[in-house]
Amino acid sequence: MAYVNVKTARPTLADRISAWWAGSREKAAQYAIYRRTIRELESMSDRDLADIGISRGQIADIAAEAAFGK
Repeated sequence: MAYVNVKTARPTLADRISAWWAGSREKAAQYAIYRRTIRELESMSDRDLADIGISRGQIADIAAEAAFGK
């Protein structure tokens, strides 16, 4: 007769800490991209922004889309 032992594997504390750390690093990297995009676009003149079809009011939205994909 066959015997089957079914035990669901649960993540260990180390696995959870590792996942949290990886998520935190990813969010930090995304935020760095967001800030860099804002800094670069804000350094451009109004004419340069108009040439590429962006107004100053759109800078935060464009930076968020570049960094977070929203």
